[in-house]
Amino acid sequence: MTLLDFFIAPAHAAPAAPGGGMGTLLFPIALIAIMYFLMIRPQMKRAKEHKALLEKLARGDEVITNGGIAGTINEIGDNFIVLEVAENVRIRVQKGSIGNVLPKGTLKSA
Repeated sequence: MTLLDFFIAPAHAAPAAPGGGMGTLLFPIALIAIMYFLMIRPQMKRAKEHKALLEKLARGDEVITNGGIAGTINEIGDNFIVLEVAENVRIRVQKGSIGNVLPKGTLKSA
């Protein structure tokens, strides 16, 4: 025993928790499962739906980009789409930036 033991109590190892093996692993596994069903799975579903939307695009479809630009598809390439946003005004946007396909005639009525 030293003089320092009078001021600071010596540290002792804590006793092992009863049944700590399976109970300790159950919480992280449950947390991962909850995150999968609440976050990862819905995101994968949305990505699959967006990919299907991009594959169905055709010339003449009326679309809105993620930036809010509305136009009619004039040309479709592998990575880019040419949109006609007004009479003789065409812009080129990335194919992945298409957010929604509008019903036919929506832009003419607006």
